[in-house]
Amino acid sequence: MIDIKLVRENPELVKENLKKKFQGEKLYLIDIIRKKDIDWRNQKQRVDKLRNERNIISKEIANYKKQGKEVKKLMHAAKLIPNKIEEIEKKVNKLKEQIDETLKKLPNIIHKSVPIGKDGTENVEIKKIGKPKKFNFKLKNHVELAESLGIADFDTSAKTSGNGFYYLKGDLALLNQALISFSRELMLSKKYDYIEPPLMIRENILRGVYSTEEINQMSYKIQDEDLYLIATSEHPLIGMFINKTLRKEELPIKLTGYSMCFRKEIGSHGINEKGLFRTHQFNKQEMVVICKPEDSYKFYDEILNISVEFYKKLGIPTRILESCSGDLADLKAKGADLEYWSLLDQEYKEIGSVTNMEEAQARRLNIKYVDEKNERRFPHTLNNTVIATSRALVAILENYQQKDGTVEIPKVLQPYMQGKKVIKKN
Repeated sequence: MIDIKLVRENPELVKENLKKKFQGEKLYLIDIIRKKDIDWRNQKQRVDKLRNERNIISKEIANYKKQGKEVKKLMHAAKLIPNKIEEIEKKVNKLKEQIDETLKKLPNIIHKSVPIGKDGTENVEIKKIGKPKKFNFKLKNHVELAESLGIADFDTSAKTSGNGFYYLKGDLALLNQALISFSRELMLSKKYDYIEPPLMIRENILRGVYSTEEINQMSYKIQDEDLYLIATSEHPLIGMFINKTLRKEELPIKLTGYSMCFRKEIGSHGINEKGLFRTHQFNKQEMVVICKPEDSYKFYDEILNISVEFYKKLGIPTRILESCSGDLADLKAKGADLEYWSLLDQEYKEIGSVTNMEEAQARRLNIKYVDEKNERRFPHTLNNTVIATSRALVAILENYQQKDGTVEIPKVLQPYMQGKKVIKKN
């Protein structure tokens, strides 16, 4: 959510940002916000004026009583004021809610470095890391490999739970845990605090990180409860700080969280493929940073480089693809995807994403800090995927398959695999 001051004092900047985001259909919202903001300020002035009037009358009543004068008329006037204040304050609060809800429909102001483009087809490749392997035999996709080795069962899970679920068995289940352990240890070595958050979250937190549309498309609601299953550990991690004011000495806060994650995935993607790449349930290690505004792009580079290092250690070829303005989600000021090279599809596919929301998320969740001038400010918040293990498993199965149908285990994961170096038929 952007600052109302921007709409109030620099509406042209907000309009230009909408054009860069190719959201010209929202331009009318700026006039609505400005009109309601004027009304809100006028009503606030009326309340302030009435409170001042009440104070003056209260002093007059006290003076009249000292002088023995009649105070009946003044008392009657004083009694009327609280009802007037209450009535106007209801209007003030309603206007504030309407303004905030409309502000949430406006996208964050994008960083000056973000490339301008209409959609994902105009995202910009920053660099490639590692070279795709070459094989002299016919490759299998990850489903064929997993089923032939007896290390995954997608048919039974479809019967027990529906599409988008899976059973990991034997060495593939161990490999999944190896990825979790390896990613946790890497994040600890980078001095991030490790947290395992709740797997359910209240709606007021979700509304700080998602739009209503995103909540409906992504989140599983718990019936008759103010609770949703989490889609990523980022949400409960940042939710820990809702309505808190931090000391400047506490920043930066650097967290890494592991959790199971759950997503409905309603919309353009859907769950229409057998396998591990897009699922309703998966394991994820996340990183979250809360920092001073002047430090946020230093941490943007840091958390992106951690993901690059992680997949480099795994030996998976990747690339960084920066999101253009039209493909950038509304809360983001800048973002990029890390993608791995899919040998079967002969294209790069997303395995993680880095985001700097600057102060937009902190503003929605009312997270503040006290700066060097003893003033309260909104910090910047960032997040990035260390690993979604299901997608990493796909990348490993594809890139480490061998001619005899077995799968080599990446060297960095072998210490977690009880001495195994190869996944053979279970």
